[in-house]
This record gives sequence, structure tokens and C-alpha cells, in this order.
Amino acid sequence: MSQQRTIQKDAELSGRGLFTGYPVSVRFRPAAPGSGVTFVRTDQPTPVRIPARIDNLAKRARRTALRNGAVAVETVEHCLAAVRGMGLDNLDIELNNAELPAVDGSSGPYVEALAEAGVVEQALPREVISVSEPIHVSEGEAELMAWPGDAARLDVFYELDYSGTPLGRQICSFSVDRDDFAREIAPARTFVLEEEARALQAAGLGTHLSPHDVLVIGADGPIDNTFRFPDECVRHKILDLIGDLMLSGGFVCGRVYARKSGHHLNHELVKRLLEARERAKFARKLTGPAKLDQRAIQRILPHRFPMLLVDRVVAMDDRRAIGVKNVTINEPFFVGHYPRQPIMPGVLIVEALAQLGGLLLSSKLEHTGKVALLLSLDRVKFRRPVSPGDQLILEAEAVNIRASVGQVFCKARVADEPAAEASIRFVLADSEPN
Repeated sequence: MSQQRTIQKDAELSGRGLFTGYPVSVRFRPAAPGSGVTFVRTDQPTPVRIPARIDNLAKRARRTALRNGAVAVETVEHCLAAVRGMGLDNLDIELNNAELPAVDGSSGPYVEALAEAGVVEQALPREVISVSEPIHVSEGEAELMAWPGDAARLDVFYELDYSGTPLGRQICSFSVDRDDFAREIAPARTFVLEEEARALQAAGLGTHLSPHDVLVIGADGPIDNTFRFPDECVRHKILDLIGDLMLSGGFVCGRVYARKSGHHLNHELVKRLLEARERAKFARKLTGPAKLDQRAIQRILPHRFPMLLVDRVVAMDDRRAIGVKNVTINEPFFVGHYPRQPIMPGVLIVEALAQLGGLLLSSKLEHTGKVALLLSLDRVKFRRPVSPGDQLILEAEAVNIRASVGQVFCKARVADEPAAEASIRFVLADSEPN
């Protein structure tokens, strides 16, 4: 596996935002191994750090923006594409305004600044997010598909279809980490149809721009401008996709096919990729050794047959626990609930969640010798029936823990389908009261 990389020294870039027109200066700084890519708004009273992660996504049209509270960073995709193209894992990107500079509408100036700063390897191995299963997202005629491929690179195939305009239909394929990003993709500029440009400026966006600053496509092609590549527009779409995939927090590797997709679908693909990754991690935990087996569970909980509803705990730390309840037709409650359509009672699903929450709280060192007793339930919701043959996956996350009370938020699911959830409060009492 490749090592993580950052830049050797600081680098700077300045310009005006593509949509806002705000003047902005950017400084790229080396960052520690494992820290990832972080934007830093230095114009705030206290600098605000915004990691380049999908969790920090801010909803915007025609661009990718991130936020931390009320502070946002706009149009990050061209910069992030350059970071991926240069093979950089850790970077602090400081800026003194709300939007990154558009420069010429491409990633080229970003690549040049980062290349001038130099690249250095770091001690940790690179965080690779391999596509482990086929994933498809779509919206109308637009679609994105990802499937497993080479574990060391990202292969992108993009089909742009602007039939009825001078752009027509363009197709391009590119392999990140194999082909020359700086030469083939980075120079491709953002583009807009003439009618779209008029609508944006009427809405107060990009009013500082002219056709010399951005590719505006009229009836006969670019207005007061020329293409850098015959298929420059589809290359820029690949650039945007590469930048958006960096919101996964690592280097996505596999194969991706895109047709008419934009930022919204790119973001949805990132979310689905991370969900698939969590499923794969969880599947490994389910087949691995138990964190708590039945003997260990019975040493902590007072419950016994037929009311012990956690078969094993597969993962646990100070804040979170994951357990399993295998539901079989031999469960005694199925005799009367219901004879012709056996369904696990919702109150027993909540009881299973409460038992896992009790295990999480009672197993903490400071609560040794105490048992968690149910105090209250809130926000209880049931999402799907649970039937014989289902494996109920239980999750508990500590919300607030004090000396005598604790609160956890619990979820139950069957495979990928939510089954129930509840906020549960406990009182922590002596396991052997006087």
C-alpha cells in the first residue's frame, strides 16, 4: 500500500470566487499524517476548521460547499481534484474568504501551486476506499455506477450528453494514478450554456465574470473563447467527479461510470460508498470473535431465559456497542404473537436494545458492580416487522453518562433495513442492593 503524502513547504494562490466574486487568498500548508484535508477559514475571529468530509456538506446548486456551523467554504471541488491528482493525503488549506479562487475555472493553477511546494512521503499507509460492491445512483436520466476494479487506482468513464447544443455528446475515460492528471484533466475549465449564464447572473451569481473568464457556450460554440481540448467539457465533468469523491476522506479506487451526472449525484455516490464500507467492516465483525459471549453477558446482566435477548456483543468501546439477537421460530413469544403470522413484539425489540445499552453502561470500569435499570424511553419508533429467521443487529451509543444515570441512543436493524430506534435512560444501581 502507498504511503500518505503531504507538501514539503507552504504554497499560495489568490483570485476571486467563481460564484461570489469575493477576493480571496489561499495558503496550502503541510499537515500531519492521518489528519486528512482540512479547509481553514482564517478570516473568522477564531480560525474555523472544516474537514473535507461528506458529513460537512452544505446544500448548494452547481457546486460543492462545506460548512462547520454557520461558516462555509464554497466551490471546493476544483481544489480537491488537484489534491487527488497530485496524490496528496494530508493538507491544511487556509483561506481568508468564503469561496476558493476560480482562477481560470480549472484545477491547473492549483496543481501548479502544489507541484511548486513539492511532495513528501509520510509514515502512515494511505487510506484507500475500495469499491467493494456494485453501487448505482440515479436521478432522471442522470446516473452514476461504481463497481470493484483495480485496488490501486480509480478508473472513470464519463458520458456527457448535451444533444441539441454545440456540445453534443462527448465521451472520455481517465485513470487516476496512471494517466497524467496535470496534463489531461487539470486544464479543463468549468463551462455553462449561454442561457444558464444569463439566469445565474440575473440571480446575482457570477456577475463579475465575462466569457473571457469562463467557457460560455453559445449557439456556435464558445463565446469570445476557444476550447483547450475538443472534449474539454466532459474532461471538466471528470475533474468535478474526482474532486467530489475526495469527500469520502480517502482515495476511492475502483471503476466509475457517469452519465449526465453532477455534484448532487456525486455526493450521493460518496455516501453510498461509505455505507458499503461500513457494511463490509461490520460483516467482518459479525464473523469474528465475540467481544462478549453469553457467559460474559450473564456476568453483567441479571436477565436469564426467556428474557435474555442479546446473544453476543461483537464490538464495544467507551461510547458504542454492537450486538446480535438471532430470532428463531423457537422463541416462546411466537406461540401467541401471532400464531399465523409470527412477529417479534416491539416491546421485546426495545428490551433487547435496552439490554445492549445496559451492557454498554455497566461494562465501563467506573460502573463495575452496578446494574443499569430502565428509567425512561423517548423517541421510540418501529420501522419494520421482525420475523423468525431474521438476525437483529443492535447498536447502542452513549449520549450522556453520569455517576448514577446514563442515556443511550439505540437502533435495531435487519440487514440494511432499520427495524426500531429509541432514546433510553437508565439509573445505575448496585447489582446487590442491601
